[in-house]
Amino acid sequence: MTEMELYKLWCENATEDPDLVAELKAIEGDNDAIIDRFYRDLEFGTGGLRGVIGAGAYRLNIYTIRRATQGLADYVNEAFTDAAVAISYDSRIKSDVFAKEAAAVLAANGIKAYIYPELMPTPCLSWAVRELGCKAGIMVTASHNPAKYNGYKVYGEDGCQITLDAANAVIGKINNVPMFGGAKVMSFEDALAQGKAEYIKQEVTDKYLEKVAEQGIHTELVADSGLKVVYTPLNGTGNKPVRAILKKIGIKEVTVVPEQELPDGNFPTCPFPNPEIKEALAKGLELCKAVKPDLLLATDPDCDRVGIAVPDPNGDYVLFSGNEVGALLLKYICQERTALGTMPKDPVAVKTIVTTDICKKIADEYGVELREVLTGFKFIGEQIGFLEKDGQEKRYIFGFEESYGYLAGSYVRDKDAVVASMLICEMAAFYRTKGVSLLQAREEMYKQYGNYVHTQSSFQCEGASGMERMKEIMSSLRADPPKAIGGLNTLTVADYTVSEETDVATGAKSALTLPKSDVIAYKLEGGASVIIRPSGTEPKIKAYYTTIGETREAAKALEETIAADFKKILGF
Repeated sequence: MTEMELYKLWCENATEDPDLVAELKAIEGDNDAIIDRFYRDLEFGTGGLRGVIGAGAYRLNIYTIRRATQGLADYVNEAFTDAAVAISYDSRIKSDVFAKEAAAVLAANGIKAYIYPELMPTPCLSWAVRELGCKAGIMVTASHNPAKYNGYKVYGEDGCQITLDAANAVIGKINNVPMFGGAKVMSFEDALAQGKAEYIKQEVTDKYLEKVAEQGIHTELVADSGLKVVYTPLNGTGNKPVRAILKKIGIKEVTVVPEQELPDGNFPTCPFPNPEIKEALAKGLELCKAVKPDLLLATDPDCDRVGIAVPDPNGDYVLFSGNEVGALLLKYICQERTALGTMPKDPVAVKTIVTTDICKKIADEYGVELREVLTGFKFIGEQIGFLEKDGQEKRYIFGFEESYGYLAGSYVRDKDAVVASMLICEMAAFYRTKGVSLLQAREEMYKQYGNYVHTQSSFQCEGASGMERMKEIMSSLRADPPKAIGGLNTLTVADYTVSEETDVATGAKSALTLPKSDVIAYKLEGGASVIIRPSGTEPKIKAYYTTIGETREAAKALEETIAADFKKILGF
């Protein structure tokens, strides 16, 4: 069908949501607006759906949610009997509506739906799947994207985001579901009344917080450390659980940023609610000037990522990168568990291929096996699952990715900003009792292991032509890889789509052991590297840069040179 035919179909059938009716009427006669909403379906990727909220096949709305859930229900019913699915949602616009729509479709298909009675973090969804013996899970969130977005992430029975094979199977089922009339429906209220849907009990959340608390190492020191914290949940799901866990470990002085305390999907004070960027922390940094805490803590809307800032000698606050926080946590866990004699035999840590290599030196020092996986926390969760199958999940001590996602313990299988917030605060309190600030701890880490600098660039590819441009860029880089980047010669090119690494000088090829993925990695002289991949959830290409220098300043200057040159190579 043409875009105009689809538009008319939606005008005739999308009548249940007044917001969609109004939007469809408002774009009447606007060809560009109609094309943008109907030129393609919203794609169910490897983890689920993510898109702009609104009317049309290329938007997230109750109809695209129903269609996706019907496909998931068909997959679950084919694979299991008497199955249940857990559901959670964040503070985004219509998150609660979409979650209840999903629960109602599942119930109409004979699948028990367990849904949290209020917004809850993504790790709580992973926990509920495993704790309640569910065969799948749904998290309604668009993580740290702007307010106009929402999303729908699907989890397997192991508590990880679904595998590529499972995603492909679900996609096949979804493709067989007509947009209108294809999904079985009933009201959420009827589903509750008939026992086909059920609210998740408080005891499940309480047990989750107990598991989080168990990951502490020196929690006995926290209460008397005098640690002061400013915290912002960025109008998301972290407000209750993060404050609860900080109180549980004894932190007495926690000041919450008032403008960002309560749930608000419009994110009025931070258009990009992403703790990776300074703008999102502006209100928190402003409050720090008055409160003067030891630590600013910020979790994203679905509370699976956390960012921090710490005071410097001049009274300003310095943001730490995800790589820096992760490396500091890994060192703290290894150092203190070794000192206490609680380190398991043959310990395992996991990081993604775009995450700092300083971890290799830390792992080597403490005899930790460091496993590398593809980008995406589900691959870290998968490694925990492999250990669990062998009865060795206690070997896992920590996993993280550069994009501010961390997990200690095997109780969930996704990044968890609740446990990360607890451990960051505990680590800060521990060092404080030693007269050491986190800033000093970071500098000592670089002094010991080397001056690593890691940065990231994102290149937007919006609109109907965006996906095509992303494909063209990746194809061009494969056909004609750069001989040098930023004045540094390229030593090897690793193409993960063919699981092959090529030595540029000799042409010799070697196999890559990780699964195939649309990623290219360039190793450069002097230990520098550039890795590029299309985002799996957003219309953009991401580039990751690593440099090592004699000093921090030298490493940063080299990174700026590499990033500027690579931007030209990409044509941006």
